[in-house]
Amino acid sequence: QVQLVESGGGSVQAGGSLRLSCAASGRTFSLYGMGWFRQAPGNKRTLLAATSGDGTSTYYANSVKGRFTISRDNAKNTLYLQMNNLKPEDTAVYSCAAKNYPYLGRFETDYDYWGQGTQVTVSS
Repeated sequence: QVQLVESGGGSVQAGGSLRLSCAASGRTFSLYGMGWFRQAPGNKRTLLAATSGDGTSTYYANSVKGRFTISRDNAKNTLYLQMNNLKPEDTAVYSCAAKNYPYLGRFETDYDYWGQGTQVTVSS
């Protein structure tokens, strides 16, 4: 089992940047495929980016491709999401998630563990 805690959310103006972190504790971090999701009020939770256990495979949703970068530091048990050129429509609660196998997951149902989320607000 793994416990996940996100940090780094906040308020930023359009065009700005934020870096989210997801600290993991429990089993060996590299055994988990990881993903970043977001959910805005009234919308369903959607996958933004995902990475394999060793970080060599990544996936991005079209809405964030070229603006967001997912990375992980297995030595520090931490997952990151660098978000650049933020837009008001990026406003949401951002959550990290882990799946029990070190493979990239592209669907919400692939993931077994979830963090509590961190709020990101982008003003115009």
